[in-house]
Amino acid sequence: MFFNINILSLMLGFFFANILSTMPAQTGDWNIISGAIIITINEMASKCIYKAQSKTRQSHFIINFINNIKIGIIYGLFVDAFKLGS
Repeated sequence: MFFNINILSLMLGFFFANILSTMPAQTGDWNIISGAIIITINEMASKCIYKAQSKTRQSHFIINFINNIKIGIIYGLFVDAFKLGS
């Protein structure tokens, strides 16, 4: 069960990255700005999660779910970068 939820959250993050990087990029001017905003939000979420995680070990499942979504977002941005680079 946990394996399915982990894969689902990774693909959900990948889907969010594709949506967030392609919708504002229709004009062609917002590629770098949207990527920078996504990474900034991702890093701020990491800071909050790991700060809270060091204080308490409760809600490990939710932290794992959010971390998998963040990994999926970074993976989606890398795949988009490789598509644009080729």
